[in-house]
Order: sequence, then structure tokens, then C-alpha cells
Amino acid sequence: MTSPLAVASRPGARRDRPSSPARRRRAVGLAVAVAALAASAALSIAVGSNALSPAEVWHALTAPTGTLTDQIVLDLRVPRTAAGVVVGVALGLAGALIQAFTRNPLGDPGILGVDAGAALFVAIGVALGAVSAVQFLPWAFGGALLVTVVVTAIGGSGRGGPDPARLTLAGVAVGAVLLGITSAMMLLDPVTFARLRGWSAGSFVERGWDVILPVVPFVGAGVIVALACARSLNALGLGDDLATALGTRLVRTRVLSIVAITVLAGSATAVAGPVAFVGLMAPHVARWIVGPDQRWILPYTMVIAPIVMLLSDVVGRVALWPSEVPVGIVTAFVGAPVLILLVRRARASSL
Repeated sequence: MTSPLAVASRPGARRDRPSSPARRRRAVGLAVAVAALAASAALSIAVGSNALSPAEVWHALTAPTGTLTDQIVLDLRVPRTAAGVVVGVALGLAGALIQAFTRNPLGDPGILGVDAGAALFVAIGVALGAVSAVQFLPWAFGGALLVTVVVTAIGGSGRGGPDPARLTLAGVAVGAVLLGITSAMMLLDPVTFARLRGWSAGSFVERGWDVILPVVPFVGAGVIVALACARSLNALGLGDDLATALGTRLVRTRVLSIVAITVLAGSATAVAGPVAFVGLMAPHVARWIVGPDQRWILPYTMVIAPIVMLLSDVVGRVALWPSEVPVGIVTAFVGAPVLILLVRRARASSL
């Protein structure tokens, strides 16, 4: 009788090398998702508190003349759309890595407190004189790294390694404490933290190229590291013993995963503030489409998460027109029912 280890280690094992029709279907699905992302970006540029016709938007993009309409499109909506894409990619991949790395189906930078840690450290940075997104970055990275390590250590303590329930409870508890400290700091010194009020709710308002471009290299580096870990994360999903038997370097995979989570979650928080549930929803949607293979889950998540982010931002612009709802509040309204659904589904734990 052939052992599971022998089957898993074969070069032609089904989990590792899906059939050509399956690969074609996944490739076609990814192309469709990219087209949907392009449509979402176009919708994000076209819709806003100022009603503009499609002809005006097109003219601003192709032949700008410096009019007010051109300024609205080029200086406000296009950077805002770019911010949504960058933050969506970062949060989606961070969530996918957390779910694969911890084998926790409820993994998300917001639920596990990573966003709260980054936000607290950014608030500390502001108290010490940081005033721009570029200056926010090192503080956000430090907070994200600290909370990732602490929550992983708490959730992984005891027998049996990381436990999804312990990880979730640890993340929620740590995140609540850190958010409370951040709120207390903002209340004690409202003048210093006035500019963080909208940011703390998760928002793309007034996010120009000076905010977006500095984080793009960090997000790009996080994407490269995440994709490089995909095959090892597949083996890690089989359990530590079997992954080691298959030649996976567990320590290296975990260290690289923590580095990527830190960079991605910290970059997203520095740009938009804490935005929850996007990193929870997008990987699950990808997993429902392509199955458990991280080599497909990660690319799909990179496309699906920005779609969720951009559509949530569009809804926030028009829901209470002419006022706007921060994107972080919209994703919370959408993501909370998804979280409840996943908690109630027994199959959600099968990563």
C-alpha cells in the first residue's frame, strides 16, 4: 500500500501539479478577475461626490487642459484609485499569508491585531513628530512586526502548535488593548492627532502620489516574498512533520512569511489606516474558486482584494452623498457577516 508521504512527494502528485484543463480554467478565471479589476478601477475613477459625465472623465484622462474637471479626475480620483489597488493587494496578500502560515481560516490583519499594532506605533510616531506617510512607514512596520510575533507566540503556545481559536482570541484581545491605547492618546491630545481622525477609520481621502509612491517598493517586495513562499506554504498546510519530510525549511518559511506580513500590513496601514476584513474575505473567495493550492490562491487574492477595496470605496462615496463614508467602515459592514458565516461553517477550518 502506497503511503501518503510517497504520494505527496511524487513529482506528478495531483495536489502539486493539477491537470492541464484545471490550469486552463484557473488561468481563464484569473484573466476574468483582472478584467473585473480594470472595470472596478474605471468605476472608481468615474464615480464620486462631483457628478461627471463619462465624456468629461475620458477627456480628463486623454487630453487634460487644466480645468477643474481635469484636476478632480487626475489629482483626486486617479491617485485614490491607485491607493485602493495598492492597499487591496497588500491587505489581501497579508491575510492569505496569515491564513496559510497559521492554518487559521479567520486570519486577517485586522482580526489578529496587526493593523491595531501598526496604528498604535503610527500614533506614537505622530506624538514624536512624524507628519507624513513616509515617516509613518517605519513605525507601522515596527507595530505590525511586534503584534505578528506576539499573537503568533500566544496562539502557538501549548500542545499541538498554532490553534485557530487561540490565535483569533489572542489577536482580538491584543488588538482591542492597542486600539484602546491609541484612542486614549488621541483624546488626550486632540490637536496633535487631529489629522489622524479620518485616517484611523480607514480612508483614501487626500491620498496623493506623495503618499502612495513611497510604499509601492515595499508592497512590491512583500508580493515577491509572498509568491516565493507559495510552494512551501502548500507543504506547511500538510503539517509540520510531513512538510519537514518533504524538504520544507519550516523556520525559513515562517520567518519570510512574518517579514512579508509585516511589510504588507504596515504599508497598507501607513497609507489608509486600519482597514479590516479585506484580508479575510479575499483569500476565502480565491480558495473557493481554485482550491487549496497557494500558488493560485495568492495571485487570485492579489486581484480580488483590490476589487473589494475599490467597490467598497465607491459605495462609501455614494451611500450618504454628498458626504462620504470611510472605506474602513464599509468593509466592516460587508466583512462582519462574512466572518459570522465562516465561524458557523465547519468546513471553513479546512485550509
